[in-house]
Amino acid sequence: MTDRKLKIFSFFSGCGFLDLGFEKSGYEIVLVNEFFKPFLDAYMHARVNMGIPEPIYGHWNTDINRFLKDDKSVLTKHIEEARSDGGLIGFIGGPPCPDFSIAGKNRGKEGENGKLSRSYADLIIATKPDFFLFENVKGLWRTARHRQFFEELKADFIKAGYVLTNRLTNSLEYGVPQDRDRILLIGIKRSLLPDICVSGNEISNFPWTHHQKYVVDDIKHLSWPTTTPFGNDSELPKGLPKELTVQYWFDQNDVEHHPNCNNYFIPRSGLERMQTIDEGDVSRKSYKRLHRWRYSPTVAYGNNEVHLHPTKARRISAAEALSLQSLPKDFILPLDMSLSNMFKTVGNGVPYLLSLGIATTLREYLEDYIV
Repeated sequence: MTDRKLKIFSFFSGCGFLDLGFEKSGYEIVLVNEFFKPFLDAYMHARVNMGIPEPIYGHWNTDINRFLKDDKSVLTKHIEEARSDGGLIGFIGGPPCPDFSIAGKNRGKEGENGKLSRSYADLIIATKPDFFLFENVKGLWRTARHRQFFEELKADFIKAGYVLTNRLTNSLEYGVPQDRDRILLIGIKRSLLPDICVSGNEISNFPWTHHQKYVVDDIKHLSWPTTTPFGNDSELPKGLPKELTVQYWFDQNDVEHHPNCNNYFIPRSGLERMQTIDEGDVSRKSYKRLHRWRYSPTVAYGNNEVHLHPTKARRISAAEALSLQSLPKDFILPLDMSLSNMFKTVGNGVPYLLSLGIATTLREYLEDYIV
């Protein structure tokens, strides 16, 4: 059993939902890298509000490829220094994913965002952290031509001395009120694990489900309400887990009094149309209205297309969107951040409870088996 400190270098950090799960699970975030400055500003703002210390190696507002070129020696120096007390070094990151998303650009590894997955892999291989997490959309795993690229990345990690485990994971499994699939790939240096943990190139005993609260198929087969006429009163039907509903999280985070409660898009037109959409009607591409007593579809927003509030004739606020990502209510976005950037960073983020569950599972595994 190891008592080494677990130190994280975070890439594609956004405003830090993934990082927060690792921070709250006992890891130390020592370096943060995010290319888009408004997201990095939001990352720093949220942590000041939450009283979380700054990373000792700073916030890097730069392209990850600089760490493969101009800043490689600086990154290597930080890694060596972080290891000097016997600490274990981990990389975490979810490269931008529209090029692997069926609903996105779908350009694959040749797209500008797709190439960043290759860059992240190259950085891992070049600097050799002790473990890493690679997160992306399910399209990278399920779509045949993208799956080939995913398998190529895995083969390169194996050649670099890592053993791997991956799983398509849904955020509902960890208590997030949102149907969101993500492919998660974890790698650990083969030299650090005893033989009982390894089968071929795979980590054979990684306990993926240990901190899961629900089985996703069981949840989806429950008798959730479908639609309710807009503006009508309703109550949670018996036998459903309240903690997976939109209303539970709105109440949990006191969204009507949250600092981001008034950050929502006010349409120049379309208000009349909003009033005709039933509560829970998510059948169309746009104007999807959430249901109070059901979990949300995937929180993925763009072009001002944000879910409609269950009971109000407006789009949901940033505070409400944060709650659907299972963020603590003291996670606050800067009030001067543009609405587009608010909803983009919220939609891009890994749900907090999913991150916390995976981070805790990985930490416990490292503590139990690292030699």
